[in-house]
Amino acid sequence: MQTQLRSGYTTGTHATAALVACLYELCHQKESEFLEIGLPAEKVASIEVVREGALHYSSIKGDNDDIDVTKGAKISCRVLLFPPKNLKPQTPTCKHVKNTKLFLYAGEGVGVVTKKGLKIAPDFPAINPTPLEMMHRNALSVVDDIQREIHAVFCVANGEEIAKETANAKVGVLGGISILGTRGIVKPVSASAYIDSIATEIDVAAAYNNEVIVFTLGNTAVDFAKEHYDEVSIVEIGNFVYDASQKLQKHHFKKLVFITSVAKMTKVAQGFKNTHNKYGSIDFQEVREWLQESLHVSLQEQEFRTLKGVLEVLDKEYHPSFVKLLTQKATQQLQQWLRELSVEVESIEVITLPQKISFVCYN
Repeated sequence: MQTQLRSGYTTGTHATAALVACLYELCHQKESEFLEIGLPAEKVASIEVVREGALHYSSIKGDNDDIDVTKGAKISCRVLLFPPKNLKPQTPTCKHVKNTKLFLYAGEGVGVVTKKGLKIAPDFPAINPTPLEMMHRNALSVVDDIQREIHAVFCVANGEEIAKETANAKVGVLGGISILGTRGIVKPVSASAYIDSIATEIDVAAAYNNEVIVFTLGNTAVDFAKEHYDEVSIVEIGNFVYDASQKLQKHHFKKLVFITSVAKMTKVAQGFKNTHNKYGSIDFQEVREWLQESLHVSLQEQEFRTLKGVLEVLDKEYHPSFVKLLTQKATQQLQQWLRELSVEVESIEVITLPQKISFVCYN
C-alpha cells in the first residue's frame, strides 16, 4: 500500500500568518494561537502561531515530503507604528490596506534583492508577489479604518545559513532566504520548485547579459563552467534538460552552452528530455549501431551497463571520434527541441566532459 505523501505550507503562508496575528493584536487587542489564512484559489489554511512578545508572532514551517531546506524554519513578524532602525539597507514594500499604509521589511534572515531579473525589483525585500498578495488580502479582513502607518519586519531564524543551501546569493538575494510560494501549499516531492529556481536563474542571467547562457548538468560541469564563464550566466539544470530549455522562451540569448558528462550526453543524444535514471537507461544497442555506422567499429558481441564500460572496451584511438559523435548528436537533439519550443538562439555549443570535446551549430 502506497503511503500518502505529506504536504505543507510555504514560507509565504507562515509569514502571512505571523503578520495577521500581529495585526489582530494591534487592531483588536486579540492574541492568537491558530489563524485561518486565505490562500490562492479560494483555499484556506489553519496555521499555528506563537506570541513572542507584544505585536510579535512566529510560526514554524512544518515538515513535509518535499525536498525543502526551509522545513522547520522559524518565521516571525514584528509590527511597529514607526519605521524600524538598524535594518540592512533596503526599500520597504508598501501595501495600501484601507486607510493604512502597510510597510514590509526584510529583517534578520530574510534577503534583500540586489539584481535585476527577479520577480521583485532591486533593493526591496525578497518577498515574492503571491505572498505579498496573500498578506494584503488577509490584512484587509483585519485592519481597521484608522488612517496610519504600520511597519512589519519579517525575520527567519538562521535564515542566512539556510540561504547558503539555495541559489539566493547567485541570483542576488542577499542576507537570508526569500519568502516564497505560488499556491500557499507545498506540493510534496515535486520538481516544480527546482524548475522555478532554474527559471529564476535564467531571468537573472538575461538581465545581466543576453550574450550567453550556460546550462550545466553535474558538479564537474559546474566546475568547468566556472573556469570559463561568468558565474551569473551559469545555470545548474539538474536532469531537467527539456524543462530548462523551455524556460528560455521569453529570452533572446545569442548562445546556449550545454556542458555535461559523456554518459548524460549520450542520454540527451538519445532524446531523453530528463536524464534521471527513473526515466530510462541508455540504449546500448543504439550506441553499438552508432559505432558501426560512423566509425566502422563492431562491438555487437559485447554487453555494457555503463558508458565507462564502452570506453574501456573501445580502442583509445577511437575515443575522441566517439565522444565527438555523441556530442554532435546531442547538439542536434538540443537544436530540435529549441525549434519545437520556438526558442531563439543564434548558436548552440555542446561540451562533453571529461574529454572537453565541443561541437557548435548555428540556427
